[in-house]
Amino acid sequence: MARLWLASLLLAIASPLAAQLKNPARWTLTPSAQRVPPGAEFTAALRLELEEPWHMYSMTTPKGGPIITTIVLEESPAVAEWQIWYPAPQRKFDPNFQIDAETYEKTATFQFVIRLRPDAPAGEHELTARMRYQLCTDKECLPPRRVTASAKITIDPGAPAPPKAPLDGLKLFTPEAASSAAQAPSGKGPAASRQPAQPLGPFLLLAFGFGLAAVFTPCVFPMIPITMTFFLSQAGSSRFAVLRQALVFCLGIILLFTGIGLGLSAALGPFAVVQLGSNPWVNGFISLVFFVFGLSLLGAFELAIPASVLTRLNMASSRGGFLGTLLMGLTFTLAAFACVGPFMGTLLAASVTGDRMQPALGMLAFSAALSSPFFLLALFPSYLKKLPKSGGWMSRLKVVLGFLILAGMLKYLANVDQVLQWNLLTRERFLAFWVVLFALPGLYLLGWIPMEGVRRDEELKPGRLLAATLLLGFALSLLPGMFGARLGELEAYIPAPAEGFGLQGAARSEAARWLKNDWEAALQRAKAENRPILVAFTGYACTNCHWMKANMFPRPEVAAELARFVLIELYTDGTDAASEANQRRQQELFQTVAIPFYAIFSPEGSVIATFPGLTRNPQEFVAFLRKAG
Repeated sequence: MARLWLASLLLAIASPLAAQLKNPARWTLTPSAQRVPPGAEFTAALRLELEEPWHMYSMTTPKGGPIITTIVLEESPAVAEWQIWYPAPQRKFDPNFQIDAETYEKTATFQFVIRLRPDAPAGEHELTARMRYQLCTDKECLPPRRVTASAKITIDPGAPAPPKAPLDGLKLFTPEAASSAAQAPSGKGPAASRQPAQPLGPFLLLAFGFGLAAVFTPCVFPMIPITMTFFLSQAGSSRFAVLRQALVFCLGIILLFTGIGLGLSAALGPFAVVQLGSNPWVNGFISLVFFVFGLSLLGAFELAIPASVLTRLNMASSRGGFLGTLLMGLTFTLAAFACVGPFMGTLLAASVTGDRMQPALGMLAFSAALSSPFFLLALFPSYLKKLPKSGGWMSRLKVVLGFLILAGMLKYLANVDQVLQWNLLTRERFLAFWVVLFALPGLYLLGWIPMEGVRRDEELKPGRLLAATLLLGFALSLLPGMFGARLGELEAYIPAPAEGFGLQGAARSEAARWLKNDWEAALQRAKAENRPILVAFTGYACTNCHWMKANMFPRPEVAAELARFVLIELYTDGTDAASEANQRRQQELFQTVAIPFYAIFSPEGSVIATFPGLTRNPQEFVAFLRKAG
């Protein structure tokens, strides 16, 4: 995560002081010679002069803090290649970002080493250096700036070989030298920084867990003994042959699912991953897919890959060999898609809030878990006889899964409703549907709803009774939420209550204090009341934002600190003009649209402290709030 990138927000968000501040940095570009022959190599000094007490962050400062400096030479028909050499920065603790940062103060000279094309046309040419950087003092920061510095050279075939400035004490900048992940801006220059990736550990564990859960669905579990019997009959007594076939079979499953993830990854731009998570069209499509899968599992119709496709794949796989086994894995995956699809939909929807490669990695973890039984049973074939037999329990699982998928569909419908601000699927209606959709499978397992898998005269065994109790208990626990009660962790996934609904006294007053999408009003109130401002970049469909507002802000120690602030929420995921402006401001300033982001400003509009994302530690958030003084 970009730990405290919001420190660069400060004066840029409509602060009148930002327009009045003089730029403390001056850049000049000076070539080592004014006349150079074609194909020659020479240097050009890029000098920075900084007013005190400002400092600029280096090209290699640690990630997770300020915007690092990027320096490139713009393309020119005369230039073949170039390098940038940088002086050693100072490394010290930065109070703005709470990290050890690398900075330059007063002056710094960078050196371009430039080689001209042998066929560079004679005449005057302009060299332009393009810089992006951030300036801070120990107390405040300016928004990132993009500037250029230019110089002219004359290409003359009769000119002498140009001198080169000494590079002693300088280091060559390469992508490996940068402390953050990098991405080359062109094929001829060094790399420019990008936002660091989100942590993958919890997401990959979730993906692996989904894969294991999908193993026990009615479309997958019955196929395990059938497929393993095929392996054993084909391979004879050779355990190595069975293991080899199982590995190739698993590879077929992994290739298909990872290919789906890679396809999604290739379609995502640098910021589309975050935007997709709240896109109403994406959420609407996921809702439709879940609705179709849910009805199919409830027996409304059979959802299957066309028989002609499966027949052709089966015929190809029956030829044997590695290719046949690989095709059998693909056939198995397509045949199981009706049950596996909902897990995939949930996983892919979750993956679009992370790094652009996260969908592919998530599907890799998912498919590895889904295919794991075949590999394990190839190692220990004796356990094949101990697998539970498919029967009534599988039919019951299918029906229960159908109800749960319909409940999951409502989450994505709620995202659409909130982002478009229709207010049709309110908190009360959402929870009413959830109460019904979780109660129905409980009643079904008790035998009160006549559907496939349960007979009225069938003995009620402890496992089924326990499952029914859990479902009914969960459904009943949702009822208080319809009347304004908080539901803890679930608040991240359900619509928020209407403003002030169900709140009493101080809680209602606290909810009313939050301004929405009006920075100017917050700034005016802060100046009039001489209070700091707490800005929350948030979203209508942001689960972490909902959790923070429902579970962190009401805590007594946090609420006591919030009372000292002018509070404002800037929504970035709506379809209205305000959301677009908020998102554009955040993207331009911080090169990220990840939410939630929190920042404290002085009454004059300068930044005091910032805090990224969700935290479950109230003391950590209180410590952040107390930085306002």
